[in-house]
Amino acid sequence: MYKEIIEEKKKELEVALNHFKEEAKKIRTGRANPEVFENLMVDYYGNKTPLKQVASVTVPEARLVLIQPWDTDSLANIEAAIKLSDLNANPNNDGKVIRIGIPPLNEERRVEIVKFLNSKAEEARIAVRNIREEAGQEINKMEKEGKIAEDEKFIGKERLQEMINDYNKKIEEVRESKEKEIMKV
Repeated sequence: MYKEIIEEKKKELEVALNHFKEEAKKIRTGRANPEVFENLMVDYYGNKTPLKQVASVTVPEARLVLIQPWDTDSLANIEAAIKLSDLNANPNNDGKVIRIGIPPLNEERRVEIVKFLNSKAEEARIAVRNIREEAGQEINKMEKEGKIAEDEKFIGKERLQEMINDYNKKIEEVRESKEKEIMKV
């Protein structure tokens, strides 16, 4: 009985882990990364649309992002969206494409970005803890209702904790990998 709960919570843990991975991808490092810009919302004929749906975002060089819109009429709106965003980017519009130079990060900015990364990792760990709490309560409820024996409750909670430890380890691996990428000069 507790196995169904654990399997159900495993799906929720995967969602939490994948969300953290997506958040980590968006964090700027010293290198150009198209994923930082792809989900930027652009005013496109009156609708807010993700940049990746109105332009191609490429990285021709390590420190350059090139944004080529499908429709050149949208260049001004893309440029405005980039300037209004919190990406700290300076777009150069030449009438056909937008070029964004990515300056190297100084040590102080790298430390700030790592702190932000750590806060996102902590949010993921909190989500994992909340999932563990929910599952633990469900297992306790099953035991109180007589659906499982006390021994099964303890086995279920032990298996749950093993799975939680595994996901916390995966979160930490993603965090460490991204931190190395950020701190690399």
